[in-house]
Amino acid sequence: GEERLARMDEEYDCVILGTGLKECILSGILSVSKYKVLHMDRNDYYGGDSASLNLDQLFEHFRGADAKPDDATFGAKRRPADYNIDLIPKLIMADGLLVKMLVFTQVYKYIELGQVEGSYVYHSGKLEKVPASDSEALRSSMLGMFEKR
Repeated sequence: GEERLARMDEEYDCVILGTGLKECILSGILSVSKYKVLHMDRNDYYGGDSASLNLDQLFEHFRGADAKPDDATFGAKRRPADYNIDLIPKLIMADGLLVKMLVFTQVYKYIELGQVEGSYVYHSGKLEKVPASDSEALRSSMLGMFEKR
């Protein structure tokens, strides 16, 4: 707490508030350009409105500080990393300009990239897999007859 604050520098070239993707890229660009940057967030997690939260963080975010997941539903022996829920699902194309910018600014060191194994939506009261192939689309109840042709 106080000891860490005492060790902080008092002067910065710029202060970035928030840890969303835009703020992280801006902070990275400024840092790579030799500016002294103070980058802060009011949350105890990175990512701002597009963060990926573990189950405990998700319940706290939407139901309040004292809310906890039900052990009977989610398992009493779960680890925080067993569930990661994106507040806003996001995809980055593997060879796009954004990837090049993340590498240049070194923001890639602070995010976790992985191959998408499946995408799910909450539809008609249940969690359903978004079809990723022709055969999955034909079996899906989310698509009507006209969408399947």
